[in-house]
Amino acid sequence: MSKLLTPNAGPASLTRRIMQQGRYETITMLRNGEQLILAVVLPLMALIGLVVTPFLDGLGSSRVDVATPGILALCAMSTAFTGQGIATGFDRRYGVLRFLSTTPLGRGGLIAGKILAVLVVLALQVLVVGAVAGLLGWQPRLEAWLPGLGLLVLGAAAFTALGLLVAGTVRPEATLAITNLLWILLGALGGIVVPSERLPALLQGLVHFLPSGALGQALRDAFLMGVVPFPAVLILLLWTVLAGAAAIRWFKWN
Repeated sequence: MSKLLTPNAGPASLTRRIMQQGRYETITMLRNGEQLILAVVLPLMALIGLVVTPFLDGLGSSRVDVATPGILALCAMSTAFTGQGIATGFDRRYGVLRFLSTTPLGRGGLIAGKILAVLVVLALQVLVVGAVAGLLGWQPRLEAWLPGLGLLVLGAAAFTALGLLVAGTVRPEATLAITNLLWILLGALGGIVVPSERLPALLQGLVHFLPSGALGQALRDAFLMGVVPFPAVLILLLWTVLAGAAAIRWFKWN
C-alpha cells in the first residue's frame, strides 16, 4: 500500500531533457544514409583524391598533411550546416519544431539538443577521418590537437548558426537546394579544402572572410605550424554571432 502512495518522481531536469533530445538527433543523423554519405563518405573520397593526386604539391608539406585539416573542416560544414540545416528545415515543415517548442524541452533545449548532436557526430567524424589519414601517413603535431579541436567546435558553431538561419527562413525544398549548393561551392572554391594558394586569383583574398576559408586556413595553420591565427578566429566568431542573431530574429517555427 505504501508503494502505491509513493509520489511519482519529479519531471526530468533540463539537462536530462537536452541529453535525450541530443541522443535522438544523433541517432536520426547516423541512421540517415544520405547524411552519412555527406558527413563521412564524400570527405573521405576527397581526402584520398587529394593524397593520390599532385594538386597539393609544392605547399611545403606532404599532401596528406595539407589535405587532412581541410577535410576535418569540411566534416564540420557537412554536419553543422548542410546536415543540420536540411534536418531542421523538414522538421519545421512537418510541425516537429512547433510541437517540441511547446513541450518542457522548450525552444532553447531543442536548439541545445541539436548542437549536442552536431558535436557528437563531429567527434565521430574526427575519429574516422583521423584514422584513415593516419593510415595514409598523417602525423599531426601532438600540441596541435587542443587548438585544432577548439577551432572545429568554433567552426561548427558558425555553420550551425548559418544552417539554422537558412532552415528557419526559407521553405524546406529551398533549404535542401541552398545548403547542398553552398556545400559544393564552399567545398571547392571556399578555401575550406583547397588552400587559397591553389584558388583563382580573384578568390584568394575573398575566401579568408568566409567561414569556410577561415576555418580551413586556421586548421591548416594549427596542424602544420602549431599556431592559431587570430584573424581567422575573429572571423569565425563574427559569423557565429551575426548568423546566430539573425536566426533568433527571423527564425520561423512553423
